[in-house]
Amino acid sequence: MNLKFLTPKVLIVSGIILFAAVMRLVPHYPNFTPVAALALFGGAHLGKRWLALMVPLAALFLSDLFLGFHGFMLPVYLSFALVVLLGTLFQKNIRVLTVLGGALAASALFFLITNFAVWLGSPFYPQSFSGLMQSYIAAIPFFHTTVLGDLFYSSVFFGGYYLAEQYYPALKRA
Repeated sequence: MNLKFLTPKVLIVSGIILFAAVMRLVPHYPNFTPVAALALFGGAHLGKRWLALMVPLAALFLSDLFLGFHGFMLPVYLSFALVVLLGTLFQKNIRVLTVLGGALAASALFFLITNFAVWLGSPFYPQSFSGLMQSYIAAIPFFHTTVLGDLFYSSVFFGGYYLAEQYYPALKRA
């Protein structure tokens, strides 16, 4: 079995991602979670695209085993898969502004995709443009905590890893 992809960097990044998944299980303010940040972080730091998709989504799935599943899991996972792919776009250019933009884009993607799915798949809103707008408007109170959580956790994960690279230069080369 060829395990050449299990470099120290992959192991540390995967550990951070698994830690983030465990953090979903800790009581928290609604939508103030590390999920989008872990997807963005995994996309940016786990070199191979298949690995970047697998590790964050597997961590999300493992935490969902404890939290429970619901009828809108597919759009949730789709939104985070897109955030992983977003992270892969700036693998070679991880800067404060790219992380900030990525975190804000992650928040917007999650908001747009999941609320569209709620509108489409539930009887709560009429199946019209007006109903779609009602779905988005009803979700606005949760959007600011999503943004704050994504910015906070992205800062912690990317900033923490940057500091680790300063003390362990082998991580930069991995």
